[in-house]
Amino acid sequence: MDFGNILDEWEKETAKPRGKSKNNPEMQSSAEDTQPLPQAHPLDVWMRRYGVTDKDAESEENEEAPHERRRRLRSIKSEAEIDLHGLTQDDAWIRLESFFADCVRSNLQKVLIIHGKGTHSPEDPVLRKMVQHFLEKHPHAGESGFSTKTEGGTGSTWVILK
Repeated sequence: MDFGNILDEWEKETAKPRGKSKNNPEMQSSAEDTQPLPQAHPLDVWMRRYGVTDKDAESEENEEAPHERRRRLRSIKSEAEIDLHGLTQDDAWIRLESFFADCVRSNLQKVLIIHGKGTHSPEDPVLRKMVQHFLEKHPHAGESGFSTKTEGGTGSTWVILK
């Protein structure tokens, strides 16, 4: 016998219905009544479950204007501060890098750097210039300025973080 014939016979045998015969009236009515259920598309199911939201429209509604944000941030008290008194420029730079990394990780918006007025320096204030240079180079440093007299005046600098 040919292998193709063997396969044909096997298909004929396995294609026969098993169990109750087709002549049973109960089986005929139930077979005719049951129609395959329509398959829902997975994307439609997901849309019905989670809905549609326009995230761009939501963020525009909740977002304040840049000038209002700057005004608000200038007026709030600093959320963290670092005191650099008595440090060398290299030590102060390293501490500032670590301080800014921690503040960015904590999602702080405004910080205060206390560098002193430089009255003990033989020439110009060393740390104040170094802090200004650091702020110009650091990617997360935004707007900055000298603090009010109650927070140290020209001996401290506030910074708004990006």
